[in-house]
Amino acid sequence: MPKFDYDLITIGAGSGGVRASRLAGSYGARVAIVEELREGGTCVLRGCVPKKLLVYGSHVTEEITDAEGYGWSFESVDHNWTKMIQAKNNELDRLHQIYVELLDKAGVERISGRGVLIDRNTVRVGEKEITAERILVAVGGWPNKPDIPGIEHSISSNEALELSERPKRIVIVGSGYIAVEFAGIFAGFGSEVDIVFRADKVLRGFDIDLRNALMEEMAKKSVKIHAECLPERIEKIKGGYKVHLSNNKHIEADQVLYATGRVPNTKGLGLEETGVNLQENGAIIVNEWNQSNISNIYALGDVTDRINLTPVAIAEAQAFAETVFNKNPKNMDYSDIPCAVFSQPPISSVGLSEDEARNKFGAIDVYLSGFRPMKYTMTKNPERGLQKLIVDRKSQRVVGAHMIGVDAPEIIQGIAIAIKAKATKADFDSTIGIHPTAAEEFVTMRQPRAE
Repeated sequence: MPKFDYDLITIGAGSGGVRASRLAGSYGARVAIVEELREGGTCVLRGCVPKKLLVYGSHVTEEITDAEGYGWSFESVDHNWTKMIQAKNNELDRLHQIYVELLDKAGVERISGRGVLIDRNTVRVGEKEITAERILVAVGGWPNKPDIPGIEHSISSNEALELSERPKRIVIVGSGYIAVEFAGIFAGFGSEVDIVFRADKVLRGFDIDLRNALMEEMAKKSVKIHAECLPERIEKIKGGYKVHLSNNKHIEADQVLYATGRVPNTKGLGLEETGVNLQENGAIIVNEWNQSNISNIYALGDVTDRINLTPVAIAEAQAFAETVFNKNPKNMDYSDIPCAVFSQPPISSVGLSEDEARNKFGAIDVYLSGFRPMKYTMTKNPERGLQKLIVDRKSQRVVGAHMIGVDAPEIIQGIAIAIKAKATKADFDSTIGIHPTAAEEFVTMRQPRAE
């Protein structure tokens, strides 16, 4: 008789947890996956997917306005917010069902409830205790809000995706990708948007030229930017809220959205009691094999607070399953991981920023191209794009590529392959561009920016 109920218990059925469980099951392991809410996780149900659907929807107004430059005319345009949210929810239900079917086909037992560690081999779900030789924690992250007076009047990105009606006025607090994405969404649908943040610019950690360019474009789209200040309290008033700022000003709004970061969702999971080492913010500390200090307890994805991207969690899950259940040791390569921010216009990057490259290599060449997308040349749309290449001067290897503008994430995904393959500037220069496209700018930049 087996010593344990399962070979693997996974706590958390998001993208990483589901991939790891499916693969382990396909390799013959007896697997159970425990999920408190429903299968799909943050990306599918509360993040990337629903947010991008709203980005698409919010961009329609601008598309209609731009169409006038091409001879189109529209007598009336109306938007039904409730209908859109329902359509979005229908799509999420469809994706959730796909995750359920994938787990079932892999022979993974799905257990609904909150999984709490009792010891290194035991998980309690409600009144039931189950055991496994190995435990994988993949519970992701959760929105974090500061403790200020009136914070209970605010919402997080979770609730922002479920609003029954569009706010006419909204204050968004934060300068990261979630904040700027929601600023674009609500502004696109016609809300008055104020974005408030402590830093001097949005998107800390991104290349400085992209940060500057995005702030300019957000202002063009009527987003009011309040840099270097924060809310001190939120007051409930008739018809809405008054947000009192640290610069002695205030903003009135129908909704206050906090997008000031996410923290690993480890609170109350029994990790500390089991002896698992955590960072100060609750992240599980793991080695290159996704293994905690308790040898049979593993973790991956946002709960480890390494690189919090869905494809990274999936890749970590693949490496975990191959290593532990397929006798094929693999670990994750975290270099040159591309990313995108679905702001309006979108941003995408791969490799090093200019500052990071200078710190690492010293002498670098910077190639920069700013332009108005061809799509807008017959319209009144003032949006501009920017592309940037960072080159290590000594080796001539391209070590960073950055773009803001139409289709930036689609373009950078291809450029990321070249950078991962350690392509040189000569490789870029010898590549024929596809004309007329924005992407060809990456292979036609010949003169580096003057120092």
